[in-house]
Amino acid sequence: MDLEYSVEGQVATIRLNRPHLKNAFTFAMLEQWTRALEQAQADDEVRAVVLTGAGGAFCSGVELSEIATVEDSPLAHKHMLTRRVHTVARAVEQLDKPLIAAIDGVAVGAGMDMALMCDMRFVSPRAKFSEGYVKVGLVPGDGGCFYLPRIVGEAKALELLMTGDLVDGEEALRIGLATKLFDPDELLPKTYEFARRLAEAPPAHVQLIKSAVRRARTSDLATSLDLISSHMGIAMATKDHREAMRAFRERRQGHYEGA
Repeated sequence: MDLEYSVEGQVATIRLNRPHLKNAFTFAMLEQWTRALEQAQADDEVRAVVLTGAGGAFCSGVELSEIATVEDSPLAHKHMLTRRVHTVARAVEQLDKPLIAAIDGVAVGAGMDMALMCDMRFVSPRAKFSEGYVKVGLVPGDGGCFYLPRIVGEAKALELLMTGDLVDGEEALRIGLATKLFDPDELLPKTYEFARRLAEAPPAHVQLIKSAVRRARTSDLATSLDLISSHMGIAMATKDHREAMRAFRERRQGHYEGA
């Protein structure tokens, strides 16, 4: 299959599987991708999601032969993006569980945009990022202008968006585009180790934190503080919080008593 969805324990994996084309995606893959995200969201047993690619690449963007099937008109191209490509971004926005991209090799064009949608990006030194749209007379079509400035800052984002320059894994870590850097043979094991760590955290609290960060994108401070006060009220009412506080008090009491 060109896109594989699987679940092991509490971690789901979405794996792009067209290594002969560096995992360029088709319109059919986008539908499967969207369904996989919706399935992960609906499955209470899934608490974290890993997105990766096969064969030493992450994603080289949209398959060019797919674009050739679209009627050559401005409206048709707009509909192609909003009705087909952007379905993944909208599904990611609805996912309230951690989404981690494991990136080894190219993540270019819409492939880079897909990586930017994730909450974190774990990379190897072989990772290659580029918003190369400008080099072929296009503009970033899958959220790059939204996500990239929020990750690396506006000035650096403009540089990368306007030049299409290539960024490797080490530079990606330096500028904040990547979250963690691992040797290629450690990338997936370390990514899953971290995903399992997040999956073991109280799910409601992870979801509340992600919600607060996402909403802060478009909120002022007063609105953000109002939201977090509501989230805190929910968090403090949970069994997980009560048990954690009980354990904390017992540890503190034992420490004071010299236990």
